[in-house]
Amino acid sequence: MANAKVTLIKSRKKRVEEAHPWVYASEIGAIDRDDVEPGSLVDVVTHSGKYLATGYWNPASQITIRIVSYEPIEQMDQAFFTERLLRCKQHRERFVADQDCRLVYGEADFLPGLIVDRFANVLVVQLLTLGMEKHKEALIAALIDVFQPAGIYERSDVAVRQLEGLEQRTGVLYGECPPLVEICENGLHMEVDIVQGQKTGYFFDQRENRAAIKPLMTGWGERSGIKLAPLEDGRIAPVNRNGKEVTFPYWDGATVLECFAHTGSFTLHACQYGAKKVTCLDVSAHAIETAKRNVARNGFSERVEFVVADAFQYLRDQVKGLEERKLRATGNADTSKKLEQEGRTWDVVILDPPAFAKTRSAVDGAKRGYKDINLQGLKLVNEGGYLVTASCSYHMRPELFLEAIAEAAKDAGKLLRLIEWRAAGKDHPQILGVNESHYLKFAIFEVTSKLKA
Repeated sequence: MANAKVTLIKSRKKRVEEAHPWVYASEIGAIDRDDVEPGSLVDVVTHSGKYLATGYWNPASQITIRIVSYEPIEQMDQAFFTERLLRCKQHRERFVADQDCRLVYGEADFLPGLIVDRFANVLVVQLLTLGMEKHKEALIAALIDVFQPAGIYERSDVAVRQLEGLEQRTGVLYGECPPLVEICENGLHMEVDIVQGQKTGYFFDQRENRAAIKPLMTGWGERSGIKLAPLEDGRIAPVNRNGKEVTFPYWDGATVLECFAHTGSFTLHACQYGAKKVTCLDVSAHAIETAKRNVARNGFSERVEFVVADAFQYLRDQVKGLEERKLRATGNADTSKKLEQEGRTWDVVILDPPAFAKTRSAVDGAKRGYKDINLQGLKLVNEGGYLVTASCSYHMRPELFLEAIAEAAKDAGKLLRLIEWRAAGKDHPQILGVNESHYLKFAIFEVTSKLKA
């Protein structure tokens, strides 16, 4: 039987024509049959009957149709999924050096409602919509055919499924799926918990961004009075101000604070690129234990200290300690009392918090949160050091994120130079005009005090 036809209203915005893959209930004028099963394919036509696209239908969702093709198709069978997955595979093979990566990124890979991550030889899938759930059997068969995994594990334990009328679900769909899997990213080895880890177990979207911190990790020795100089035996080696050779191999490395570390991925990259000392902080003791194992797995334990704490409170405590030290230096404080806080600073401060704004109505509060966390972080960056900061809140648009940081810099009395501005990695492609996929903002700023005349 041919697909039912859904006619769009004349007054709608021409979003489908501009390759936006969603059709909202408010854009629909009529459907030519009343027996269309939710999750089935329908053809989308203009008010004058011109064919636009084919997508799957769910009248229970505000996003009533999700486009899967701009040419007529009659079914989402194994052959359909195989063709789409082969395109996903070819894209990753071209642009992503690592075997471990995001293989399918929903609408941006023309498979709306589907996320697939590869961890070693295990695939972890999220089925977010009724249309994908309805075609699960054909999808799984195609995944096995294209990627030949040892196992497929489902992590459809996300609240968005409820908007589609679906229950949350997890479990093995195929083969053998050990709960802990070791992956490799940018030459680093780390453990991923596919059963209890956040989302699918790991965040691949920051892969290139983590690599972008490499230039920040060395070039700091001179601040400590260490520089390369010729020795009597003819060697060129680092020496201190007294001319004594420095044998510590990371004498030129940065001191780094990673907040919201999760399982320590930025910490691992900092160490790999030559950091001298890294403070790895997360509020979750479970996450920090995983981070410890990852650090040990890569041989970095001697250079990393771990802190289980709320990042906001930890940063405020360090700022308070700095203020106490400054007050003591002026002679206006009781120096007989022990300092309540350390008042530490770092060459590089990394802030990669979870999403502060999950809905449009939460944007104002989220902006205040981003300003606050960046304000405290800026105060703890050594002069001429770097703030590495990110937001994964879709509703926090890039201009708002930059406004929050600018306001923080003003209040901190800092001058910021934007060194790098990035988004999600190449295994998270974006369709131009689909702003919903432009969620990740990542920036590196040089931090200095304002120049005085």
